[in-house]
Amino acid sequence: MTVFSEETRARAREIIARYPADRSRSALLPLLHLVQSEEGYVSPAGITFCAEVLGLNKAQVGAVASFYTMYKRRPTGDWLVSVCTNTMCNVLGGQEVYDALVEHLGVGHEETTADGTVTLEHAECLAACDYGPVMTVNYDFFDNVDPKTAVGVVDELRAGNRPKPSRGARLCQLKEMSVQLAGFADEREGAVADGVPGEPTVRGLRLAQEHGIAVAGFDPNTPIRSKAEAEQAAAEAKAKAEAKPAAVSAGAAKESRPAGYAKPASDAKPAGDEAPVKERSLKDAAAGMGDAAGNERGADQ
Repeated sequence: MTVFSEETRARAREIIARYPADRSRSALLPLLHLVQSEEGYVSPAGITFCAEVLGLNKAQVGAVASFYTMYKRRPTGDWLVSVCTNTMCNVLGGQEVYDALVEHLGVGHEETTADGTVTLEHAECLAACDYGPVMTVNYDFFDNVDPKTAVGVVDELRAGNRPKPSRGARLCQLKEMSVQLAGFADEREGAVADGVPGEPTVRGLRLAQEHGIAVAGFDPNTPIRSKAEAEQAAAEAKAKAEAKPAAVSAGAAKESRPAGYAKPASDAKPAGDEAPVKERSLKDAAAGMGDAAGNERGADQ
């Protein structure tokens, strides 16, 4: 049974501390990446470790680990090569790329080469249809591949090289990548310096620039606030929002009247009073008309 290193245990404590005490089970996803970073997959020992540090049972942890495909349940090579064989990439030749790798490497779906370096899998979708056919190496993209270029990439990997992805940061091995997915920075010098956006990704931006389209009031030169600045702004907004109801209550208090306050009669008539008054006025008018008619008849006689 695997005994996890003290570094892994210290990182586990750090991950758990990121969450409120009553929400500690939310740390399970990064913890699974953490144990995968040590073993290269989520082993039964990794399931047990996560369950123990979070106070869960192994069935709860196993249910999560088996749901997400990024958690590997059996030993995986240093390089996880995923080829998209979903509709768009398939139409563009994705299946031919996958078949060429199967023949060249001598492995099938979720199988690892004998030297332990490459694990191959077909992927349902890699969310990069505008670059198809695509394949990823530990989730970094190689765009517009064909069978020849795909074979060339895996040969470089097996030779100990790290070919440059079409987009994204420099390649790292599966264990290194899992550390990052657990929430820890890539400490390699220049690790994220090579990434560039692909042309289809920025096409919309270029069209907007060409036609002078921009969001109203948007200033591209506005610096992105740091986490500390964002937290300070949020605290100030919260304090302002809490102060506003207090000011409204103070203003309302000036308009309030003491208990037992009696409204002056001149202010308004009691409810239901208007109709009886109108009814009495009509009766009085009718009586007056009757008296007038009787006086007229008496005068004629």
